[in-house]
Amino acid sequence: MQVIFSTAPWPNLPLAQASPGKVTEAVKEAIDTGYRHFDCAYFYHNEREVGAGIRCKIKEGAVRREDLFIATKLWCTCHKKSLVETACRRSLKALKLNYLDLYLIHWPMGFKPPHPEWIMSCSELSFCLSHPRVQDLPLDESNMVIPSDTDFLDTWEAMEDLVITGLVKNIGVSNFNHEQLERLLNKPGLRFKPLTNQV
Repeated sequence: MQVIFSTAPWPNLPLAQASPGKVTEAVKEAIDTGYRHFDCAYFYHNEREVGAGIRCKIKEGAVRREDLFIATKLWCTCHKKSLVETACRRSLKALKLNYLDLYLIHWPMGFKPPHPEWIMSCSELSFCLSHPRVQDLPLDESNMVIPSDTDFLDTWEAMEDLVITGLVKNIGVSNFNHEQLERLLNKPGLRFKPLTNQV
């Protein structure tokens, strides 16, 4: 595991808050200026536009897929083992990619999974793209997020399966604290260590 410490400013493309239509253009410009790493997340609801920018530049011959490092994140409502692959495939379809270079667990805590009909419609993306954020934060009657009972160690096992199937090249975590990371690294039967803990 490599850790890099630096006081240099990181290039920042604030794509998470960008207006619709601006993300694709920002990605194309970024590739033209030398960016090769794109960090996405389902929760940002911009994977489709990021993918459009990447596809455009690949089609132009400005860059090859293997020259790019594309990362995205598993959202908290999909921590249940049976939902991890579906969520990954949903992101791949939105990005129009065959594989991810890095797939991260966005947060260590999970939320109540979405309704099964919503998951099924996500395979076609129509519902997800026309109703973003509908099921991202399942709330109870007091407007508190409903937690999942899925342990992130179980989620990690499904993440490891994605590497074995070839859907992702590397897996990692995001926003884990020291204790959570140690718990993961000491998991019995660990097949793949996290490539990174993005914080």
